[in-house]
Amino acid sequence: MQIASYSVSDIGKLRQQNQDYIFSSEIPVGPLPNLFIVADGMGGYKGGEFASKCAVETLVGEVNLSQARGSVRILRDAINVANSKVRYIAGSDENYRGMGTTLVVAVFEKESMIVANVGDSRLYRIGKDIRQITMDHSLVEEMVRMGQIERTDARLHPDKNIITRAIGVLDVVDIDFFEVEDLHVGDMILMCSDGLCNMVEDTEIAGIVRSGGTLEEKANRLITAANLNGGRDNISVNLIEIMSME
Repeated sequence: MQIASYSVSDIGKLRQQNQDYIFSSEIPVGPLPNLFIVADGMGGYKGGEFASKCAVETLVGEVNLSQARGSVRILRDAINVANSKVRYIAGSDENYRGMGTTLVVAVFEKESMIVANVGDSRLYRIGKDIRQITMDHSLVEEMVRMGQIERTDARLHPDKNIITRAIGVLDVVDIDFFEVEDLHVGDMILMCSDGLCNMVEDTEIAGIVRSGGTLEEKANRLITAANLNGGRDNISVNLIEIMSME
């Protein structure tokens, strides 16, 4: 599979620092053919920024050193090490106590995509329609699944930012894995922090991604849309296009 990508992160309109951290590599990272990551940190002025950076850099470092086989095994091992490192620092330094981060990771193999997710950063597949591949680990998503609120009310719910899973919070992290096999040439994969999807409706996101222009122009239009709608959080985007299935 051949892909093209563009990554961008923006501080937004209201935050004093950017606590998101993104990574993008179209070329091999260790035994993986490519690697894309979006992380959204939490935990105070210092903690959130450090947690996301620490988790991503640790994950990438572990993948580079991995001798394991299979993308899921490689990612699981690396994410577990990242979780342990963030948790150790949070427990040993008062400045970082309580910090953690979301994490969404994608690897494109010969005929499929492997996705790992912890928290509420998202991965969408955008083709003829827009489909969220990941499932938010959030209080509001649990309320939707239990029928306590309607999905149409979830995006603007006051408890939207309360997440139920994160890197660095517990000794053992529960990771969701997804394998997407029905990819086609021209499909777009969007990975983003909640600073985008909390500000822009899915239908508008799909319209922007399907519009004309380069990947860079589309990604920057997503950032602009989030900021025009309030920009209440940091906004990060990894936008990947399937160029060939060969």
